Amino acid sequence: MSSQSPIGSLNTTIENKIATITFGHPSSNSFPRELLDRLTSEFNNLSNNSLVSVIVLQSEGTGAFCAGASFDELLAVSNEAEGTQFFSGFAHLINAMRSCSKLIIGRIHGKAVGGGVGIACACDYTMATNNASIKLSELAIGIGPFVIEPAVSRKIGKNAMSEMTLAAQDWKSAQWAFSKGLYAVIFETDLELDAAVVDFSSKLSSYNPDALLEMKKVLWEGTQHWSTLLIERAAISGRLVLSDFTIKALLQFKK
Repeated sequence: MSSQSPIGSLNTTIENKIATITFGHPSSNSFPRELLDRLTSEFNNLSNNSLVSVIVLQSEGTGAFCAGASFDELLAVSNEAEGTQFFSGFAHLINAMRSCSKLIIGRIHGKAVGGGVGIACACDYTMATNNASIKLSELAIGIGPFVIEPAVSRKIGKNAMSEMTLAAQDWKSAQWAFSKGLYAVIFETDLELDAAVVDFSSKLSSYNPDALLEMKKVLWEGTQHWSTLLIERAAISGRLVLSDFTIKALLQFKK
């Protein structure tokens, strides 16, 4: 299954009960809303696919894993309703990953920023390279990582999330992410990462699918309220993005 357009690509292959989703975009694998919605739909579809036991999520290329939401679309937001709609894209994606009946393995080969960190944290088991530094830069442009915060805090704890968020200009290394529990394991090279992903996903897919489903439910216990919480958080960001501070910061950042 593949889906391509001028604003990004999405491709899914299914082999031996393992579905591999690969997303891509010329701007550091960032997400315009249309691509974000396609990925959300893909998780929903695979959740109901009896031929799939495990999902591997990865992105194209050897550069960034994911630069988060589309910067151009962020600049185009002109009112609060549009702002809420814009930020709800990642809310819907994280909720789709949370409620997906399949365990999701994240293959993080490069840097992740903002929403990209949220995606990595919403995976059930995340494997990375030493190049996979992370950053939450939202405060620097006058907003905050409100939508993805529950996923990030669930994975690395509130203190580590706060440390990342308040140091909005600073990258945290892959080793730091590993020490906080975001990455289960890290590797020196993409080749080592790929071999480990294949080995781990193959073992996982050989297990009792009913047991995997029940384990998925256990992993996400206590998050049912996210269906409304993340949309409420999107509204906060949707309001803040219209502030004079954020507009000036965005224009300066674009320059």
